[in-house]
Formats: sequence, structure tokens, C-alpha cells
Amino acid sequence: MHQEHTAMKVCTDACLFGAWAAQDPQIQTAQKILDIGSGTGLLSLMLAQKSTATMTAIEIEAGAFKQTKANFEASPWCDRLLVEHIPIQDYAANFQQLLYDCIITNPPFYEGDLTSPDAAKNVALHSVALPWEELAKAAGELLQAHGAWYVLVPTLRAYTMQKLASNHGMQLAEEVLMYNDAKHLPIRAMLKFVKQSEASILRTKLIIKNADQSYTAEFTALLKDYYLHL
Repeated sequence: MHQEHTAMKVCTDACLFGAWAAQDPQIQTAQKILDIGSGTGLLSLMLAQKSTATMTAIEIEAGAFKQTKANFEASPWCDRLLVEHIPIQDYAANFQQLLYDCIITNPPFYEGDLTSPDAAKNVALHSVALPWEELAKAAGELLQAHGAWYVLVPTLRAYTMQKLASNHGMQLAEEVLMYNDAKHLPIRAMLKFVKQSEASILRTKLIIKNADQSYTAEFTALLKDYYLHL
């Protein structure tokens, strides 16, 4: 996985998010999957290993688009991986007929924080170019009736994303809180939204490291097909 041209580097929480989504039967049986804000192309490549779906990635930042394209072309699944250099707002407005079985997003989430002199890093990390309201609207427009939208967000903003998704016809079906270890508060929430109303929400947690800083059995089970040394 090359990442020299993208501001948003591969990180543990994104890898865990991709592995969690990839093991969902809804992903594994999907025919068309959309990756909003692809960065390096990590999530698309992880899902491609567990699904036979065609993958379309959307990336607005030029360096990240170039990186995703190169990583896709170098992969064994290049014949069903496509990346488009376009804002998701424009893509949703012009291609509403292209409904997807599943959508996955690791969105920029800093809002009102100090920005960086690096414009590419601001696009990758701050929600200026992609406000969550516009993201949820696009996901709602591009998701088919029985589809699922997978999103990674900071834990403290999970309810905000839940409200925005609800405003655009999607209900929370599953929430997994991600912890670095058992002693600290959760750092991320992995969310799954669906358009069909759920009778109940499946809420679980996932801990990355044991007390001795070794990886937990659950983390290892999810990532063993992607990490070379687990």
C-alpha cells in the first residue's frame, strides 16, 4: 500500500473499520459498493478481498486521487476497481441513477479546529470540503432501498451522525465502539445505517490492545487476513 501522495495516511482505526465492514455478509454479497473519500484506496482494497462487487471510489483531493488510482492499478482486483476525481456532492447530483448496495466512508471529522498550512491535509482531516450534512445527503441519495452505509466517526460525534443519517432516510442498525485498551474511553464509533427500520440496534465494543499492549484476539481475528505479522 503506497501512501506518499496522500495527506491521510493508513492508520489502525481505518484498518480495523475496513476489516469490520468487510466481514459483514451484506458487504460480501453486494454487487456495487461506493467508497466516499478514498484517500489511499485502503477501504476499497480491503472490501475487494472479501467481495466480488465492483468498487467505485470518490476522491476530491488530487494527490489522494492519484494515490488511489496507482494502488488500484497495482492490485489483483484492478478489473473491478474504479476511482473518480469529483466531489461527492456533484457525483450524487449527476449520477443518482447509480444506486449502490453498500457505501463506506471514513470522513474528515475535524470541525472548528485549527487548520493546517497544508491544503491537502485540511481536505483529508477537516469537514470544510465535505460537511457531514452534505455527506449524509449524498449517501441517502446513492444508497439503494435495501442497502447499508458504513461510517467511522469519533465516538463523541456518533449521535450527530445518527441524527443526520435519520434526516436522510437512514436508521442506525449497528454501533461498535472502538477502544485502544480497556482502561480508556472509546476513541471511534463504527456505524452501520440502513434504509429499512431496525427493530433494535446492535451495540458492541472492540478493544485493540490487552493490558500488556499485545493485540486482543478479536483484533487479530479481524486483521489477520490483511496484516502480514499478526
